[in-house]
Amino acid sequence: MGSFPSQSLDTLCIHAGQEPDLATGAVMTPIVLATTFAQDGPGALRGGYEYSRAGNPTRGALEQCLAALEGGKQGIAFGSGCAATTAVLLTLRAGDHVLVCDDVYGGTFRILDKVLAQFGLEATFLDMTDPKRVEATMRPTTRLVWVETPSNPMLKIFDIAAIAEIARARGAILAVDNTFATPMLQRPLDLGATLTVHSTTKYLNGHSDVIGGAVVTSDDALAERLHFVQKAVGAVPSPFDCYLVLRGLKTLAVRMDRHVASARTLAAWLERHPQVTKVRYPGLPSHESHALAGRQMRGPGGMISFEHRGTVAQASAFLRALRVFACAESLGGVESLAEHPASMTHASLPQAARQALGIGDGLIRLSIGLEDVGDLTEDLGRGFSAARGAS
Repeated sequence: MGSFPSQSLDTLCIHAGQEPDLATGAVMTPIVLATTFAQDGPGALRGGYEYSRAGNPTRGALEQCLAALEGGKQGIAFGSGCAATTAVLLTLRAGDHVLVCDDVYGGTFRILDKVLAQFGLEATFLDMTDPKRVEATMRPTTRLVWVETPSNPMLKIFDIAAIAEIARARGAILAVDNTFATPMLQRPLDLGATLTVHSTTKYLNGHSDVIGGAVVTSDDALAERLHFVQKAVGAVPSPFDCYLVLRGLKTLAVRMDRHVASARTLAAWLERHPQVTKVRYPGLPSHESHALAGRQMRGPGGMISFEHRGTVAQASAFLRALRVFACAESLGGVESLAEHPASMTHASLPQAARQALGIGDGLIRLSIGLEDVGDLTEDLGRGFSAARGAS
């Protein structure tokens, strides 16, 4: 972002890494589709680019913007959130140990349990709500601690600063999946994390029309390794995908304000509903980590999970009856989504593991969009009415 004169996140969303185009003055970053770039001679690069897998101007603008928003020195963009996660794990070696929060995105679990385990990477999944458990479970070979906070789908909150200190004292680093919070609500690097990871598919893009991922760090040596993996493996986003995320970032600040405001209203309404046994939302005083969320987050986010009191058939009837909420995976878009984690996003977890985490057949996860909150409340009421009538 150079010497951009503001550190306000609202302003950085719009301007960081995105100076007007020098050739035309265009205020929106151009989409540079070129795969290769002319050189004045072997190795004499004109603008620092040689081949788009190694670097691309549109991708570079996105990476600079993400780094600025997270308060990091370097951003590295990937073709998906899973690709970003895999790249971080590929900086480790066979025999290294990763300590992972137990309530983790099913795709992250799959990468560790089904893909990289066969290459000698060891992982332990642990409830990290008490940092003392983290300290007690660290091994001499632990090189990475991986945390999602808020977690998916149970919306647990983990103490980033405390876990970062534990990891650092044992020679490990902390990576925080910040997808649910975004840098608008939480900046893990400021709290001691070494890496922050995103599925840019979600809130950062915000329009459910692109797949992408990113890692941000201030560790230059680690960033160099991640850039090498990015280039060597080829897990890069297209220039057009980078443009779409940049476009989405311009409205991130105002979108997150609305997501949070509506989620607060709906969480309170759900907590009073007779068909709901428990609401999981960090903004509610009933959340077990409400105070911690208030300390390390600037807002409790736009995601809600709740337990439906009825049977599996009734939970299914609830989802089928919705008209404003779409029954769909993913999250963070302008439209509201509802899903059933046990059979959708977390179906890759063994049933015993789901049950241990509390991901039961009655758990429903909501991604609160930008629609009128009254319409969303009415739609949830429609779902509950259908559930009541189902056998």
